[in-house]
Amino acid sequence: MTEPGSPYDALARVFHEPNRLAIMSALAAEDKGIAFTDLKATCNLTDGNLSRHLKALEDTGAVRIEKSFVGVKPRTTISMTAGGRAQFTTYLDALEQVLRAAEQAVAHSAPTASPPLGNKATA
Repeated sequence: MTEPGSPYDALARVFHEPNRLAIMSALAAEDKGIAFTDLKATCNLTDGNLSRHLKALEDTGAVRIEKSFVGVKPRTTISMTAGGRAQFTTYLDALEQVLRAAEQAVAHSAPTASPPLGNKATA
């Protein structure tokens, strides 16, 4: 159980999934948004996988999906909303606190007696 006000409370599940973290990180660097095809390539996702993650992010208001035409070709542009940026910043701050606490705990823990991974005792 976490304590009230714990940084774990701010670890929003919608951003905690690795592909969504990658999507939000890519969008954070682009003020004007990213074309669907470019975001797909950046995050190394399939059309369907990216669409599914974008739907989850759009449902929380974190991203905006705009469809338009460039000439006769359809273009889908994804951008982070102001609310999404605030939510993502809160998530990143909480993640940083959790990781620092974990780093300190690991640095101060006693070494274990078990052999390193990959080493098997021989009989």
